[in-house]
Formats: sequence, C-alpha cells, structure tokens
Amino acid sequence: MVSKDVNFKIKRIAIKVGSNVLTKEDGKLNISIMAHLVDQISHLRQLGYDVILISSGAVAAGRSQLNPTNKMDTVSERQLFSAIGQVKLINRYSDLFHEHGLQCAQILTTKENFSDRGHYLNMKNCFETLLAQKVIPIVNENDTISVEELMFTDNDELSGLIASMVKADILLLLTNVEGLYTGDPNDTKSELIREVHSNDPSLQQYIQPLKSSKGRGGMATKFNIANKMTAQGIDVAIASGLRKNIIIDIITNNTEIPFTWFKRTQDKANPIKRWLSHSCDFAQGTIRLNQGASSALHANEGVSILPVGVIEIVEMFDSGEIIKIIDESGNTIGIGKANYDAGSLKKEMGLKNKKPIVHCDYLSLNI
Repeated sequence: MVSKDVNFKIKRIAIKVGSNVLTKEDGKLNISIMAHLVDQISHLRQLGYDVILISSGAVAAGRSQLNPTNKMDTVSERQLFSAIGQVKLINRYSDLFHEHGLQCAQILTTKENFSDRGHYLNMKNCFETLLAQKVIPIVNENDTISVEELMFTDNDELSGLIASMVKADILLLLTNVEGLYTGDPNDTKSELIREVHSNDPSLQQYIQPLKSSKGRGGMATKFNIANKMTAQGIDVAIASGLRKNIIIDIITNNTEIPFTWFKRTQDKANPIKRWLSHSCDFAQGTIRLNQGASSALHANEGVSILPVGVIEIVEMFDSGEIIKIIDESGNTIGIGKANYDAGSLKKEMGLKNKKPIVHCDYLSLNI
C-alpha cells in the first residue's frame, strides 16, 4: 500500500460496495477485489479513520452456492440465498481483515429498525461501541426476515441511513462505473460529471433508469441518496470499486482519478432531523397545510407547524407518531413527529395561539 497524506477534514467514512463490484460474472465472490478493498480500509483504519462498510453480495454469493430444486417466489428466494451467502461473505471478510490484525463485526438490520427512535438509538450505540474498539462494522440488510414491502430500495438507501446515523463525513458509493455520466457510460460521447454542487433538477435527464444486473440498485437511487446526504452535511462520491486504490485516492484528494463528487450544501443536521429525514416510509398520519403555512416552511426551516395553518387531517395519528406534511396540492413538503393526536388537532385546526402540532426541532423538510 502506497503511503498517502491524511485528509484531516475527514474523520469518519461510510463505504457502500455493490454486488457488481464484489462478484464475478458467474455470481461467485471476487476474492481479489474483496482483498484489495480490505487492504484500503485497513490502511485507513491504521491512519486513524473510523470506517463503516455497507456490503452487498450475500444474495449473489448464495445464488452461486445452490441451485434450488423447487420454484420459489422472490422473497423466499432472497431469504434462501442471503442466509447461505451471508455466512460465506462475512467469513471471507473476517479472514481478510484478520490478515491486517483487525477485527470486523457483522450488523444485519431491517428497515423497521429505523422507524422507532429507541431502536434507532440502540443501533447507533452499537456502532459507536464497535468504532471505539477499532472494530470494522460490516452492515447488510437482513434479507432472511425482511418482507418485500418493508425492504430497503437497495443497499444505497441503507448506506444513506447508516451514514446519517453515525454522522459520517463522507459516503462512498462504489459501483461498476466511474460515476454519473451525461449519457450511457459505455457511449464514448458521454462525459463524466465531476462535481454536483446542489440538487440540480437539470441533472435528472442524465439518470439511467436501469438497475444493476446483480443488485436492486441503480444510478437513480444513488443520485437521490447523494442529494439527501449533502443536504445533511455529508459529502458523497460515486466511483468505480473496480479501480485500484479508489478509496485511498478519494480520501486523499487525488483529483486525477475519475469519480463524481456531490458536495455538502450545509453543516451536519441535528440528530433528530437526521433520523426524521429517512422516516417518510414510516409515517402513520398525514396533515394538509394551507398555502401560507407551506410558504412559511419553505422560507424558514426554524418555523413550527401550528394548528392555524392546518386545513385537513388526511390520515389519523396518535401523539408521538411520525406524520407526513403535504401542501394544498398534495405534494409532500416535510415529515415530523406529532406533539399530540389527530383528535386533539381537529378541535384546534384554524385557531391561533395554540401549541405546535409539529415543533421545528422535530421537523425535517429534506426528504
């Protein structure tokens, strides 16, 4: 490993590696690629960085080990392959990190674990404990118990949740292309977009709708996750995990290598807002705001939602539940934690001088 200068602006790194990086054409694990990734992560760990690895590859690894005799539905197939493949995947990581004198730990999670604030904090504490002991956490979705409607879109979505939870300084999304292009990456006329400074809607025209061949992800998900992360104060790089020393080169500011850099648009959001920004799927109720209240939210994130601005309770909810906030046209403009239940709000809708239904400290507009 070539010694590089330390980037003192970065202390904690989340790295997501996709199935197309970790597996060969026949679906088997690409041990040489895994070994090189572990070499780089171990080097960073020895330099004092905290590193969290979000790794795909379990389902692909399991599929290469077994040919089912009976036809199964999609969920059952994922459960079978992930149960077999996760063992193979984590054992290989353990052996590779052991060669560097490092310990790794397996963390399997489901989307439901992020819906409850208590569960969320317990999981966050687990990460902090592992990192304090210089252990490398390796995270994957627990496909063996996940049901289809509650699965993550893909591990890109999971990596965003983890990066936000552990307050990472940067999230690396390693895939089998160099980054975001102005067209098909295989087209010589397409150009690599080197930097994205904000959630630029004009870039949507370059997003390829196709998903990866061995995973559930695609550039559209990566683009959306990257924009969400930069709004929370986390830089994001999309790069090829197949390129030699890609992780080290990005962390040490090697501008000569190809990758797409999404620059953070603000400082890190507070812990409650980070949790809420990923909780839209867990909303139990919905309220509709009038134009004045909607405009006030867009103009100032420090504004709470008062009953006077609520014109409809679209879906009922209890006190303390996560609720979705929509405007008069039905567009989602935020998500927050309800101070009281829908029945109490109904009595105070349109009235002034009432306590907020959602306090600004428990409101996220970046969803």
